[in-house]
Amino acid sequence: MAGIELEGIRKSFGPTAVLKGVSLAIADGEFLSLVGPSGCGKSTLLRIIAGLEVQDAGRIRIGSRAVEGIAASARNLAMVFQSYALYPHLTVAENIAVPLRMRRLSGLQRLPLVGGLLPGSRRERAAIDAAVRSAAEILDIGHLLQRKPAQLSGGQRQRVAVGRALVREPEAFLLDEPLSNLDAKLRVHMRSEIAGLHRRLATTFVYVTHDQAEAMTMSDRIAVMLDGELLQVATPHEVYHRPADRRVAEFIGSPKINLLPAAIGGDGAVTLLGLPTGRVALEGQGQAALAGLRPEALHETRGRGLAGRVVHLENLGSEIFLHVAVEGLEAPLVVRREPEPDGSHAAPRLADGPVTLDFDARRLVLFDRQGRALPLRAAPRQDARPRAEAAHG
Repeated sequence: MAGIELEGIRKSFGPTAVLKGVSLAIADGEFLSLVGPSGCGKSTLLRIIAGLEVQDAGRIRIGSRAVEGIAASARNLAMVFQSYALYPHLTVAENIAVPLRMRRLSGLQRLPLVGGLLPGSRRERAAIDAAVRSAAEILDIGHLLQRKPAQLSGGQRQRVAVGRALVREPEAFLLDEPLSNLDAKLRVHMRSEIAGLHRRLATTFVYVTHDQAEAMTMSDRIAVMLDGELLQVATPHEVYHRPADRRVAEFIGSPKINLLPAAIGGDGAVTLLGLPTGRVALEGQGQAALAGLRPEALHETRGRGLAGRVVHLENLGSEIFLHVAVEGLEAPLVVRREPEPDGSHAAPRLADGPVTLDFDARRLVLFDRQGRALPLRAAPRQDARPRAEAAHG
């Protein structure tokens, strides 16, 4: 096992800069996900770690080794690709055994007829067979060892690809969107399979995905990438609740975060559309800003607050999302609410029903004009009146 350190990694393809000085430290045994939209550079970064691409500048260390100039085959990393890359003419057992046969057997020993008769060949083949069976048992595919890839489901093929990586006993696993070819139900199942495998092996996993649900549910930390840059590296909880950048806030979370104009007074008091938040900014006083509120931070109220009307309702069974048009905002606010057991929420909400919204100021995220998050602290006690009273009293 080994940690991975990247320092100032740059890569361009022609005039296009794909990676713009990426630095990142991945701890030994950590599960870190590189997440971002297509084209942000995450797969290129993974291929550079693997040695399949060469960076234009920057350094890479795997454990105690600097690996610049070291071939991919000598880095002792295992990579699982999106396409699985299985050999269609080989059985599952033979596919899993490929890296061990290439490493442990000579060219002559790999020959199908005479190879098994050469000195040492029988012992090595027996050790390879044992390693293949062990990996298959871990992944629950021991009953599939004699099948060909064409006889397997997508999830089974994915397990075979992981098994082929597993038998190498690598210092780290690199996974490039391995679940993107699976249907939604199977993706959810395989997320838990891969997370469980990581816990059992306690080996470094670097996982590339554009699916934020995968990153949030599987990772120790998330590295959010956009346009070749790392915007934030933190735990899933911190990335969701305390995004360091507006772009992170907008990318992470479904439905997307609500963004509202905010005003910061000379005393640091923050108001949203005329409603005091009960919070103050530690910096940026006296300027306009942008406030972010997740759908669960907004709620309906019978008191005074943000007046709007419901323009759309999404009933997902376990949760309801109201889309509420508020005067002064271009886009409707999305509000999460718990469904009523008898379904009585639905009828009055489908015909432009009026609604008044309040918000949980503790969940407020504030961004400056450049999109950087501003730190917040509680307002002084004398200012901490109820919001509705402060807004109208």
